[in-house]
Amino acid sequence: MALWPIFLTVFLAELGDKTQLATLLFATDQRVSKVGVFFASSAALILSTLLAVIIGGQLPNYISPRTLKLTAGIGFIAIGIWVLVDLRH
Repeated sequence: MALWPIFLTVFLAELGDKTQLATLLFATDQRVSKVGVFFASSAALILSTLLAVIIGGQLPNYISPRTLKLTAGIGFIAIGIWVLVDLRH
């Protein structure tokens, strides 16, 4: 099924990222409902994903999918190099 790779890719990409860490920190606050943190964080992720799908669905009308993939690939490589260079400091 085509949805399984999407789920797995997004799930693995989200593990340990700044969004998950922010949610973790909100959940440490004893004054805040853990269920509330879960639902607020989930709603935010759903909304940001909806925006990504809407924009991603329209982008191919203006930019070729090949150009989008190339740009994304170069961007990810650049971020990776930046992170590796930053490790030296």
